[in-house]
Order: sequence, then structure tokens, then C-alpha cells
Amino acid sequence: MGSQVSMNVGAVHVVIVGGGFGGIAAASKLQALSIPFVLVDMKDSFHHNVAALRASVESGFAKKTFISYSVTFGESFRQGLVVEIDLKNQKVLLEDGEVTLIHSQMALADKELLPCVRQEAKEILLRKGVQLLLSERVSNLEELPLNECRECIKVQTDKGTEVATNLVIVCNGIKINSSAYRSTFEGRLASNGALRVNQYLQVEGYSHIYAIGDCADVKEPKMAYHASLHANVAVTNILNSTQQRPLKAYTPGSLTFLLALGRNDGVGQISGFYVGRLMVRLAKSRDLLISTSWKAMRQSPP
Repeated sequence: MGSQVSMNVGAVHVVIVGGGFGGIAAASKLQALSIPFVLVDMKDSFHHNVAALRASVESGFAKKTFISYSVTFGESFRQGLVVEIDLKNQKVLLEDGEVTLIHSQMALADKELLPCVRQEAKEILLRKGVQLLLSERVSNLEELPLNECRECIKVQTDKGTEVATNLVIVCNGIKINSSAYRSTFEGRLASNGALRVNQYLQVEGYSHIYAIGDCADVKEPKMAYHASLHANVAVTNILNSTQQRPLKAYTPGSLTFLLALGRNDGVGQISGFYVGRLMVRLAKSRDLLISTSWKAMRQSPP
């Protein structure tokens, strides 16, 4: 036999802070009884941490240990960090989620992009409430914990600005990992550690060795899209060389760049022409091209 709760539901609104085992059990019970509630957690998914050790040693198991809160609880889930419980006013206060972007130049994004694209990127971030500190450079970067949540991290700039934050993410470009080939090809390295290549993407002086992607010293922005183009040329040339056919040259083309700024926003350019929010949303922002990589690996996403 089932049970029923007799109460004035409109007078009750439960707030559950933390979506652990107890939190999701309470939320599920309230949901089943149609009692209004909000579940608040910093993460977007419940972590079944009982299985964490197995996930660390069994390939593919980790994805089974994360279960989306929003799929189960819908609008009754709120992702955020609780910073205060106001008993007097019966309110739970969340961190405001502010992100501060510090950039050493006035214009955002890659300099190869159209000025209108760079300006639109700035305007979108401002509309989303991002604080921009432009023409300032972080001066204490080497002292900061990177990609780690902390209670308070003090970021300082060369202009004397101080920002208190919980997370620092460095986005000032990639550093090429040349450890695998540096000792062998030390005389063929560019200043940034990339391998110098000819027009066929062959490492200088080695007709049977190709460099593609980040490790190829090609004068163009380092992008996943370009790495795929490099791969097509390199594989074609490997085949052509075995059949004594002419090699195919790689020529950087007009820049195609789609900048996702949230799930439903963004800006970019294709072959030198501006593209707006709708195109970027459909092409990239919704899933950040994850489906493309699953397809390339000939697998179905979980």
C-alpha cells in the first residue's frame, strides 16, 4: 500500500544543499510527493563515488559514474555554489558566478579574425556579464594554482588590479610538447618547438617523416580543423610516394573560425566572411563538435 502526505504544499519550498547520496534521495522523494524543492550543487552531475576506484582502472567505466541532475530533476536543479544561508529571510545565497577575463590587448580573440568578429565576441561576453580587464597582464601567474578550485585566489595584474577568484584558467595559447622528438630532430625545430616542414608537410631533410597538427611549423592558427586538413595531405602523400605519384602540397587557406560563447551563442567567420549567432549555434555551440569526434572514432556517444 502507498502513503499520502496531507499538507499545504503551497506553504512549503524545500532547498537541498548538496547533491550527494542523501541529497538525491531527498530530492527524489520530494519529487514523487509533488512537494516544491530546489536541489543545489556545484557540479552538473551526481558522482557515484563508490565506483571511483574501479573507474580509475577500468577503461570506459568512468562515464557510468556521472549522472545528470537536470535530466532527473529538471527546473528543480540549480547548479551553483552556496556561500551563505540567511535564516532571517529564509534564503540560500549562491555565488554570483562572475568570470573575469584578463587580456593583455584591447581586442579579443585571434588577430587573424575580422575586426567585426573580434568586436562581436567582446560584446557577447559583456552581455553575459563577463568583466573584461583589457590591456592588463597577470603579473603573478607563476604563483597561482591553475585549474584548481580554491576558496580564495588573488590574481594581480601589471596595472595594480587585484581580483579575488576561486578558479584560474590560463588561455594564452598552447605550448607544444616536443619531448618525444626534440633530441632526434633538434636541428629541425622552430623557436616554439614545432618541427620545420616543407610544402608537403615532410620534416625538413626526411622524406619519409611527416609532421601534422600542433607540432608542424605551418604559419596558421593552431586549430583542430587545420590538423584534420594536415592529416589528409600527409596520408595522401604517403600513398602517392609508394606509387611514384606527385605529392600534394598543403596551402593554408582562408581562416574558418567558429567561436562558441555558451550553448546558444557565438560568432565567427567562414572563408573570410562573418557568420553570426545562428550559424555558430547550429554548427558548433550546441555540442562543441563532440558528435564529430565520436563519428570520427566510429563510435556512438554514451
